[in-house]
Amino acid sequence: MQAAKHRWLWNGVFMGVVLMLAGGIYWSTQSIDYHWRWERVLPYIVDTSPESIRAPFDGQAELGDDGRTLTLVSDHGDAPLVLDKFSTLLVADGDLLFEGDEVARIDSLRAGPILHGMVMTLQLSLVSLLCSVLLGLGLGLGRLSANPALRKLCILYIEIIRGTPLLVQIFIIYFFVGTVLSLDRFTAGATALTLFSAAYVAEIIRAGIQAVPVGQMEAARSLGMSYVRAMVEVVLPQALRRSLPALAGQFINLIKDSSLVSVISLTDLTKAGREVVSSTFAPFEVWFTVALLYLVMTASLSWLVQRLEQRLAAGH
Repeated sequence: MQAAKHRWLWNGVFMGVVLMLAGGIYWSTQSIDYHWRWERVLPYIVDTSPESIRAPFDGQAELGDDGRTLTLVSDHGDAPLVLDKFSTLLVADGDLLFEGDEVARIDSLRAGPILHGMVMTLQLSLVSLLCSVLLGLGLGLGRLSANPALRKLCILYIEIIRGTPLLVQIFIIYFFVGTVLSLDRFTAGATALTLFSAAYVAEIIRAGIQAVPVGQMEAARSLGMSYVRAMVEVVLPQALRRSLPALAGQFINLIKDSSLVSVISLTDLTKAGREVVSSTFAPFEVWFTVALLYLVMTASLSWLVQRLEQRLAAGH
C-alpha cells in the first residue's frame, strides 16, 4: 500500500514537471513577436491538393454521353487521349484546347516533400546501420586479434575515423572517393555514415567481448570447440546482449548524424525542411516538425531495441 502511494506521488511529480515544461514552452511562444502559421506546413507533409490533368497537345474536348469520359482530339493527327478517371471536369463538350491547358482534376492524397525526405533518411539510416554492424563486427574482432598487423590496422582505422569530424569525412568520400569511383550521392552518403558508425560499433563490440568472462571461452574450448566456433556460438551472443544498449545509442546517433548528408545535396529530412522553409517562410513551424519526425524515428528504434532486450532476457 505504501509503495503504491509513493508510486502515485512520483507519477504526479513527473506529470507536474511535464506540465511546467509545456507551460514554459507555450509562454515562450507567446512572448516572441511571431505569428504561427502551422497551416502552411501541412501541405508539405501530406499534400491533399487536387492533381491537375493538362492537355498534351492542341485540340478539342469531346465529352462522352455518360459524362464520365473525356476524349482529347488532337489538331495535328496525334492519337486521341481518353480520360475516364477524374474528380472535377474543367472543360465542356466541344471546347478548343491548347497544349498545357488544365482540363480536369483528380482528388488525391500524396506524400509531401517533408515525408519524402523522411523516407530518404530512413533508407539511408537503414542501409548504413546494417553495413556498419557487419563492418564494425569485423573491426571489433580484428581489434582483439592475436595478429599484430591486423590488430594495429584496425586500431589505426578506428582512431582516424573517431578522431575526424563526420562532416569532413562526407566531403572526402563524396568529392574525392566519389569522383574516382563515380559514386552517386546516396551511395557516397551511406558509405560515409557506414565508415563513421562502424568505428564506434567496433569499440562497443570489443568492449562487450572483453566483458564476457574468460572462462566462457576456456570452457567452450575444453569441450572440443574451435576458437571460431566458440567465439560465434558462445562469446558473441553474450557480448551482443551486453552491448545492445550501447549499440542502440549509436544507432540513434546514426539517424541524427544522417542529417549531415544534406551538405552534398541529398534530399533527406533536413534538406527537405530547409527547402520548405524557403517556400513557406515559416521557419519555426518547419523545424519543430522536422525535430518531431526525427524524434519519432529515434523513439521507434529505441522501443524496438527495448523489446529485443526483453526478448533476449527472457530467452536467457
